[in-house]
Amino acid sequence: MGHDKQLRDAAEKLALILAQGGMQRTTARVMASLLFSQRETTTAADLREELQISSGAVSGAVKQLTLSGLLERVPAPGSRRDHYRFPDGAWAKLMSQQNQLLATMGEVAEQGLAAAGGPSTPAGRRLAEMEDFYAFILRELPPLIDRWRTDFTAKRAADIG
Repeated sequence: MGHDKQLRDAAEKLALILAQGGMQRTTARVMASLLFSQRETTTAADLREELQISSGAVSGAVKQLTLSGLLERVPAPGSRRDHYRFPDGAWAKLMSQQNQLLATMGEVAEQGLAAAGGPSTPAGRRLAEMEDFYAFILRELPPLIDRWRTDFTAKRAADIG
């Protein structure tokens, strides 16, 4: 099996997994296509042709992925079309953006715990666990991402050097 077919198959597998996890199917296919592409950049027309989807579907997926930081528009000298790519550092940026959601979940658990009358009630017990979980994740995630960035930068420098 050729490398291009293997890449397409792997991209479709990832898109299916992402769709099963709740991402819109077309958005998942566009993201996977960009991630697995051997090209540095691609256009909306390239995505439309490769994935056999409408211009509107590409536009919606591009908008959603750009807002989440998993896609960026890049200049392409000599081209009048917008070019897109999967940005370096996207995974760490995506996880870092989750901090606000995690903080909100923790705040809701804290409020619920107070309303439930503390951790001695059934709801309070569940909400206390939720509050503890999100507080732990919020403490651990930023240093973990920082360690990953340091490790990744060192590995990349070693690969280049």
